Amino acid sequence: MAEVRFDEVDKVYENGVQAVFDLTLAADDGEFLVLVGPSGCGKTTALRMVAGLEEISDGTVRIGDRVVNKLSPKERDVAMVFQNYALYPHLSVTDNIAFGLRLRKAPKAEINKRVQWAARLLDLTPYLHRRPKELSGGQRQRVAMGRAIVRNPQVFLMDEPLSNLDAKLRVQMRADISKLQRSLGTTTIYVTHDQVEAMTMGDRVAVMSLGRLQQVDTPQRLYDEPANLFVAGFIGTPPMNLLEATLHSQNGTPSLTVAGDELPLTDRTLARYPGARGPEGRSVVVGVRSDDLHVGSARTDLPTISARLELLEALGSETIAYFHVDARAVRSGAGGIEAAVDEEAGSEGGVTADRPNLVASVPARDALALSVDERMPVAVDTSHVHLFDAETGAPLR
Repeated sequence: MAEVRFDEVDKVYENGVQAVFDLTLAADDGEFLVLVGPSGCGKTTALRMVAGLEEISDGTVRIGDRVVNKLSPKERDVAMVFQNYALYPHLSVTDNIAFGLRLRKAPKAEINKRVQWAARLLDLTPYLHRRPKELSGGQRQRVAMGRAIVRNPQVFLMDEPLSNLDAKLRVQMRADISKLQRSLGTTTIYVTHDQVEAMTMGDRVAVMSLGRLQQVDTPQRLYDEPANLFVAGFIGTPPMNLLEATLHSQNGTPSLTVAGDELPLTDRTLARYPGARGPEGRSVVVGVRSDDLHVGSARTDLPTISARLELLEALGSETIAYFHVDARAVRSGAGGIEAAVDEEAGSEGGVTADRPNLVASVPARDALALSVDERMPVAVDTSHVHLFDAETGAPLR
């Protein structure tokens, strides 16, 4: 086992496209670190540079005490689990798991011992004589994991290994991989575009966008204290509501104007975002989580904004309610808000003019009393709102 460290790493392809910019990041010894971000953000490129499958344009990558920039993949002592599992279709489960050990000319007795150990750990013992085509997707994924762990590498690298599985199996395999990693204690870097996967599996999560690291922290701190507008909008299901607002003072207390309604800020929010005591009339972006919005009469102590209900999605224990408010929605950009304000949403006519721009989580029983196309007050818990600069996307801290 070993720490993996990126120090000011760049990746520039021959055509001049830069995929990774100045990446400085460490996965501690024994840590489960998740790289997450939208497609094309550079997370898989970063992983492949650790594996030795991509050359490093600048900076250094270390595994333990060694700089590995010039080492071949074989010399790095890492094991990679690919998105498509990369199993040999003509080989049995036993032979697929043992393949790497045989390449290294390990003793036959040791190979048999390691394969049996991995099969027991991954519940594959009944399937050792089958070929990949005779296995389910989850079983194939476990075979790929078995091939990685029998080598006892310093580092596991996993590139979206669950993306080909159905939703129910993904949930099961998330738990299985997390349990396996804790049992083995091997340093693991896991790449995914699914932020739910990232939040449920990682000891820490590194959020990337457009080749740049946006924030790295524990899942809960990413959710509670996003470093910029991109992280705020990317982390969380449903995504954080992001709306244009104006700051001003109401009887000496900083307040937000959103869609013509006043939302006084609490002392708790002002302590978290002291920058909210800025100039009168300043344009900001306010972020509100769906569970900090309340529909109905349950929270009469909270300020409200007027909204029209557009759609209800019943999920059993809760219902997701989609509203439209007369404020422009904001799209989170990488570390800022380039082209972030949704101009279409504020335009007259067109399919997007009345697009829902406020999402609330409502208890299922409360949702029974709601009617689509009805205008109603939506209470906002301003103790938990997030505030960002409208120009830079930085938090008002």
